[in-house]
Amino acid sequence: MQERELRELAAKRGRIAAGLTIATMVAYFGFILMVAWGKPLLATRLHPGLSLGMLLGSFVIIAAWVLTGIYVRWANRHYDEAVSRLSAKKREGGS
Repeated sequence: MQERELRELAAKRGRIAAGLTIATMVAYFGFILMVAWGKPLLATRLHPGLSLGMLLGSFVIIAAWVLTGIYVRWANRHYDEAVSRLSAKKREGGS
């Protein structure tokens, strides 16, 4: 029973980590592709001293922080609690 729960927990962690990693990569590589092929668009001035490229680059950085925060919050609320519960069961000799 415990081993199955641990496998399910690891699979859930993997799915969440994969989803957040894919989201981060889409943001990053999307921006890099824009830099490679959309220079005129990124050079668009939105305000004196602020171009669309600078704004989008900032959003990529902020998105990485937010996605990392989402993972940390999930891990602290769900994953760590479940691991602690399974560990306590193992120490007690329960199933």
